[in-house]
Amino acid sequence: MLIRGFLRRLGRGPWRAPGGARAAASFLAVLAAVVIAAVVATSPLAAQPFLKFTLDQRFDALSTPYLVALDRGYLKDEGLEVAIDPAAGPAEAIERVASGTYDIGVADLGTLIRWRDQHPEAVLPAVFMVFDRPPYAILARRSRGIAGPRDLDGKRVGASPLDGSLGRLIVFARVNDIDPARLKVESVALPVREPMLAAGQLDAISATTFTVLDLEARGVPVDDVLAIPMAEHGVELYGRAIFVGKTLAARPDAVRAFLRAIVKGLTDTVRDPAQAVETVGKRLDARAPALELERLRMAVRQNIVTPAVRANGFGAVDMERLGRAIAQLGLAYQFRTVPKPAEVFDASFLPPPEQRMPPQETP
Repeated sequence: MLIRGFLRRLGRGPWRAPGGARAAASFLAVLAAVVIAAVVATSPLAAQPFLKFTLDQRFDALSTPYLVALDRGYLKDEGLEVAIDPAAGPAEAIERVASGTYDIGVADLGTLIRWRDQHPEAVLPAVFMVFDRPPYAILARRSRGIAGPRDLDGKRVGASPLDGSLGRLIVFARVNDIDPARLKVESVALPVREPMLAAGQLDAISATTFTVLDLEARGVPVDDVLAIPMAEHGVELYGRAIFVGKTLAARPDAVRAFLRAIVKGLTDTVRDPAQAVETVGKRLDARAPALELERLRMAVRQNIVTPAVRANGFGAVDMERLGRAIAQLGLAYQFRTVPKPAEVFDASFLPPPEQRMPPQETP
């Protein structure tokens, strides 16, 4: 209507003077070009998609692959503008994506599975496995008479429900034929879990292998810390996974572009952790760079580049193992509806295997 009125006024204007027709035609051609350019520039196809990606913790060495993808322009090369933000924990990351305030996130897969069971209306498929081997572990003081899983019987073990370590402790105990009722489990806040073990107020904690570094930094003698990785004692759970919200899941090209960039960030991180962690050093506050580098190297060696990843590439899962992992979660959590592996993980967004193979040699 506005354009029609404008054209009527145009017909009554000075364009009707001799020679005005040619000028009018030129003007209209320019106007049309401007309008078409504006429409194209604001169309979804031309716009560079803006995505909000949430971590599941503060910035630290484990954030390196994502921040490398951002800082080295891999995401932008894929036509994506991405903001990466820290979070207080996996629950906050999941809720951010579920609410639609964020498009994509990373969180512990077991936590995501339990959250989805409690919110069956949520569409939050995992699309990329970052930690093929989980870092979950029992950390114990040898001086308390603990030399293996069976020695936890009757010991004070600290765990937190906020990061899933309490549930994983129960899974670990039942897989290893330890009666959870015989453990003196203390539900503790995350900020005091490691200090309580260091101070001798606990005999062991359910945490991660990375926590060994924090205990050493607190002055706990290295020889007195026993790490019992759950993955070496029958626990088949996966670790961190990238997942997407309902809106982004309906934009498969954007998800695939994001994952291609993350693979490049992972590849750089695995190839040269020392150089990669420098890229995010400005986000590590005042924490010791050497400590964060060792944390990253542990993750690369133990959790990211595993035999399965060397065989199948970054990001994939074994659906049979995932089924067993879901069953193990059921040892500590009462499902409303036990999910099928295909309902948890959607492999259709993954780049082809040949595009996500890890470097042949790692430091």
